[in-house]
Amino acid sequence: MKELLIGNAAVARGLYDAGCKVISSYPGTPSTEITESFAKFDDAYCEWAPNEKVATEAAFGASLNGKRSSCCMKHVGLNVAADPLFTMSYTGINGGMVICVADDAGMHSSQNEQDSRHYAIASKIPMLEPSDSQEAYDFARAAFDISEEFDTPVLLKMCTRVAHSQSIVETREPLTDTDKEYLKLPQKYIMAPANAIRRHPFVEERTAKITELAETSPLNRVEEGDGSKDFGIITSSTSYQYVKEVFGDTVSVLKLGIINPLPIKLIKDFASKLNKVYVVEELDPIVESHCKNIGVDVVGKDIFSITGEFSQKTISKALGVEDKYSVKLDADIPVRPPMMCAGCPHRGMFYVLSKNKVTVLGDIGCYTLGSAAPLNALDMTLCMGASVSGIHGFNVAGGEETEKNTVCVIGDSTFMHSGVTGLINIAYNQSNSTVIILDNSITGMTGHQQNPTTGYSIKGDPAGKVNLEDLCHSIGINSVRVVDPYNLAECEKVLKEEMAKPEPSVIISRRPCVLLKYVKPKKPLHVNTEKCKSCKRCMKFGCPAISFKDNHAVVDPTLCVGCGVCEQLCAFDAFESEED
Repeated sequence: MKELLIGNAAVARGLYDAGCKVISSYPGTPSTEITESFAKFDDAYCEWAPNEKVATEAAFGASLNGKRSSCCMKHVGLNVAADPLFTMSYTGINGGMVICVADDAGMHSSQNEQDSRHYAIASKIPMLEPSDSQEAYDFARAAFDISEEFDTPVLLKMCTRVAHSQSIVETREPLTDTDKEYLKLPQKYIMAPANAIRRHPFVEERTAKITELAETSPLNRVEEGDGSKDFGIITSSTSYQYVKEVFGDTVSVLKLGIINPLPIKLIKDFASKLNKVYVVEELDPIVESHCKNIGVDVVGKDIFSITGEFSQKTISKALGVEDKYSVKLDADIPVRPPMMCAGCPHRGMFYVLSKNKVTVLGDIGCYTLGSAAPLNALDMTLCMGASVSGIHGFNVAGGEETEKNTVCVIGDSTFMHSGVTGLINIAYNQSNSTVIILDNSITGMTGHQQNPTTGYSIKGDPAGKVNLEDLCHSIGINSVRVVDPYNLAECEKVLKEEMAKPEPSVIISRRPCVLLKYVKPKKPLHVNTEKCKSCKRCMKFGCPAISFKDNHAVVDPTLCVGCGVCEQLCAFDAFESEED
């Protein structure tokens, strides 16, 4: 059967058709849709976990019990999962296990553009890298075969373009009877030093065997060009697609699908027939360095950037061929920076923080947009959970000079991911720190996924629900307050009171995301132009529904959700509602 699928959906279908029975993941763009697509298969188990480490360990547990399993994450999520990853390389698996990781070259939705291939090399785990939806499907199935044949977890590396682009996928019959018997093997699975030291030689032997596989596997292939032998190209992933669009069949290409371990003889044989070889790969020179290490002279990062995404234009320019892909527009496209939605519950709290010139340590989520003008409310954003751990260190270092005017902000999902451990540290060591949990009742930035605080599973079924107030109290935080971020006066009052207290405290800013289906907007407000004094105080709030035209404020009724916060800002009562 043939279907039009985005890469992530193709991975999910490939995992399912390969007999995968369990998936545990934490949502992270650009990987999220793998798990969301897999959740549609009702005869397999699928869940959102609190973080990537938990997800990886849950998938390993399912593998240990003989079921084919998977976990999915974005590249920075692999940092969180690194602890079990490296040791699973030693233990190996029982049922096949595939770890899907999606890189984000260009940082479209990420705080860095690290190259996940380094993790495959460092952990000595094989990695496959598809270049389109069909390969995403095929490689997901092949990954389980490699996993079980060589007793190893397998990394399946996606990237933003492959994950979200669409192409035709021809699926095959799903596999059945893939379950394996659980056997008690303490020397294999208990990684105490005496056992672990015996497993390391196994890992090295396994790497050598998979290298042999890489020499002959159809996942790596040579495509002979119709043109001259002046040069050829070694490439993989989405870069392969760009190369083919620029050169078609005129240039010989070595297309790599097994990206770790890399073949040796295959590369040498390919290069020996050519006068010059280029390596086209996004981000770090992994393939290029391998080629040079085995004595193959190649050109790579000398002409290609080590940062950002590639394109057909990138390759055309670097290799000095005709640029057929540049499009010149007659008019300039206006800049449209990302911003919080009209009626976003986070905006009210950020306005209060900015107004009071509070130092704010931020975290990862849609609320990171509070750093943008005109609010300019954040001072730092590092990684998931770092705001809570960071404010403790900030205040320990600064003492009374900082603790009375410093807070951190973190979303409800991010708090469950890795913020709660930082709060435990604050409670245990009693730093005078104020933590604001921005509870919008969903995982917002990645597209409205459930989390342990929402009370629903990935399938929308009722699930266990963490009570944030009780959780904070249980770990030793005595002062826990809940505010409505649409009520600016309440937010400011509680903020000042909590920062003034000589003890750790938590403020829960609670209102659901305005984009949730069950949140019904109120009628839009409008501006009474006779009352508007053109003070532009409302513009300091940064609501995209409010603009300034003809010397007075204007509300866009197609954007306004009637939250009423602008009414609280205006000293002249110029904002009016039909519901008043």
